Amino acid sequence: MTSSLQVTADKRLPVLFWVSAVCVAALVLVPGWMLLGNPAVLRGHPLLPSLLVTAAVVGVLWGILLWRRRRSSSKRSLARAVGAWAARVGVLALVAILAWLNPFAYQASEAAEAGSVAGSMVESPTAITMKPAGAAVTKGLVFYPGARVEARAYADILKPAVDAGVLVVILKTPLNLSLLDGSQARGAMADHPEISTWTVGGHSLGGVSASSFALGNKDVDGLLLYASYPLDSLRDRSGLQVLSISGTEDGLSTPAKIDASRELLPADATFVEIRGGNHAFFGSYGAQPGDGEPSVDRGVAQEQISAATVAFLMQLKE
Repeated sequence: MTSSLQVTADKRLPVLFWVSAVCVAALVLVPGWMLLGNPAVLRGHPLLPSLLVTAAVVGVLWGILLWRRRRSSSKRSLARAVGAWAARVGVLALVAILAWLNPFAYQASEAAEAGSVAGSMVESPTAITMKPAGAAVTKGLVFYPGARVEARAYADILKPAVDAGVLVVILKTPLNLSLLDGSQARGAMADHPEISTWTVGGHSLGGVSASSFALGNKDVDGLLLYASYPLDSLRDRSGLQVLSISGTEDGLSTPAKIDASRELLPADATFVEIRGGNHAFFGSYGAQPGDGEPSVDRGVAQEQISAATVAFLMQLKE
């Protein structure tokens, strides 16, 4: 019986070899494509490039081992054969997840010259800090990007707030998924003890993280939501002022979802609707799958978003 199972496994070895070769190619080529083809990968949080480099190294080592054993005729039991197949399916699934994590890269808006934002901000591995020039700053905004969106994509739309005298910190979240470190804003706030009035904000999934942070941290004075809404109720969160800005053509955070979020936010929360705006208009990163079709120019919509943001931040009491 055992001999029969081993013979069956042996017949599968050539197929398993080629599947292994596919896994090796995927482990090397997908990280290479992301690291070399998308500048947002290296400009973002270091976790993603670290994972990509690790995957590529594993792929190279596996490829060398596979080549050396290409003529091996070692026998496998059925259990080992099944385990080998399952492992390779897992590898391909992991590579697919890495490819999905490829971020939406910053695209300079029409109102910003290429490189102008980089000259007005300081980047660290985990944040972009935009500090107003001149007088002492007492108001700050910590901003969580949307899922898989490069942090730099929000620099243009938030720069008017910096010009108005607000310190802005745009977080670089692990794997560009803010839920992996929802308390990341705390570190940014600790780095700036001179700020007495703090607002946390975010776009889409980033707004969910900002909402959760505001709920659990009483030293947060304001909550800024871009095409987003909380998961938990903030109705009883005393002292929190909220601004929710959304687009009428948003195909992801739809108007119906935004309207439903009213029950989760304080009764005095302010809602601003950008007529004709969609989900991707809240950052400068191009189009986004699943989004609605806008009926207004991106620049016009972003001017309205920036203006509403500045007005909200300026009215917060110090």
